[in-house]
Amino acid sequence: MNENELAKIVFEAGLAVHRTLGPGLLESAYEECLYYELYCMNMKVEKQKPLPLIYREIKLDVGYRIDLLVENKLVIEVKSVEALNDLHMAQILTYLRLSNIKLGLLINFNTVLFKNGVKRVINGNL
Repeated sequence: MNENELAKIVFEAGLAVHRTLGPGLLESAYEECLYYELYCMNMKVEKQKPLPLIYREIKLDVGYRIDLLVENKLVIEVKSVEALNDLHMAQILTYLRLSNIKLGLLINFNTVLFKNGVKRVINGNL
């Protein structure tokens, strides 16, 4: 399954979570429910996956964590904020670069329409 196919599945799973819970909850609630939806679809999904920073020849554990990593091909960053901003975009771009993954989804569950809170982010360094 390629990244775009995975992104479509994750979008549909996120939509199911949003329809059930609506906006206004904590990020951790949405993350856990989205994880569960994907797990029930027999997807390989890891939550709070540690992401080290490699500088020259040293590996630094500086506390970066990917909210959800799907099939080792898609980074999901979950938010529940009033509006997404440049800092959120920079965060997921950093995760994509450090993990050498091509595609990510930045998902803000705190929206009336779920589709308005989903941003596709492409790692242009690959």
